[in-house]
Amino acid sequence: MKALVLSGGSGTRLRPITFTSAKQLVPLANKPILFYGLEAIADAGITEVAIVVGETHEAIRAAVGDGAALGLKVTYLQQDAPRGLAHAVLIARDFLGDDPFVMYLGDNLVMGGITEFVTRFEDLTASALVLLTPVDEPQHFGVAELDADGNLVRLVEKPKDPPSNLALVGVYLFDASIHEAVRAIEPSWRDELEITDAIQWLLEHGHTVAPHVLTRPWIDTGKWQDLLEANRIVLEALAPNVEGTVDAESRLVGRVSVGPGAEIIRSTIRGPVVIGPGARIVDSYVGPFSSIDADCEIVDSEIENSVLLAGAQITGVRRIDESLIGRRARVTRSDVTPRALRLNLGDQSDVQLPG
Repeated sequence: MKALVLSGGSGTRLRPITFTSAKQLVPLANKPILFYGLEAIADAGITEVAIVVGETHEAIRAAVGDGAALGLKVTYLQQDAPRGLAHAVLIARDFLGDDPFVMYLGDNLVMGGITEFVTRFEDLTASALVLLTPVDEPQHFGVAELDADGNLVRLVEKPKDPPSNLALVGVYLFDASIHEAVRAIEPSWRDELEITDAIQWLLEHGHTVAPHVLTRPWIDTGKWQDLLEANRIVLEALAPNVEGTVDAESRLVGRVSVGPGAEIIRSTIRGPVVIGPGARIVDSYVGPFSSIDADCEIVDSEIENSVLLAGAQITGVRRIDESLIGRRARVTRSDVTPRALRLNLGDQSDVQLPG
């Protein structure tokens, strides 16, 4: 079995973070989202992987390389524009050959890996296995309709009137019949080749498509609120570990991981919290479900339920909650009069002030 990983999207819903980085490389617990999927693929015993890349290809290539560090052999396939998930299958035809494969969306998180789904698909006589999960707003997803016996009967992409609340998760398993399907379908109203249409084509032409409703967390990290939720889920499994320096006046409470070269000075860290290499936290409080990346600095501040990307600086701020702060961003307090907010924000920034 092979794997096809999609990492070509531009991540407009995560801007301004994704103006300068691929959305698949935004970290959860200080590790890029993409790496969770690649590790799950490797854990399932799959070694041959093609990553479909777009305009952020240089960043993806630099982060993943040839895949050897993850136990993978990685091939890169360039997509000239976002043309749909089925288009990614179309351009991967030579790489995939007639082998079965798993297609994994690089900005999705499925806790617990995919090994059980790979094993189940190998035991099935089905052309595809699709993962489903209940969602609150199914009109924003590909939606599945099941019959009374739990069989898949129909798929619809982003329907105005959803037939169910079961959304397609960003992990699919296919045999070679999907190649005929993606060649047969036409672009949708979004001018994209939809994988839902390709799977629907399989159903209409007598192929078996097996559904599997997830009972464990799945998150599409396309929006910053979803990314913070995914960060919380990942941190729930954090193993405590201290490689940096924690002075006698500091307290680590619960599951806290402190990377090498990090310094904790006169501060309280209440886990689960991960603190990256070279970070420095002084006279501050870092609360649960926070990820502090490498070389960040937090001084005389309070923060929790937040993600700080590498090199971010927080000084004299009370209090930060449920925030995503980009690389080398600075948030400071000034005592200069007049007392006013002074903002230097990029395009599509989001600022919420207390009432």
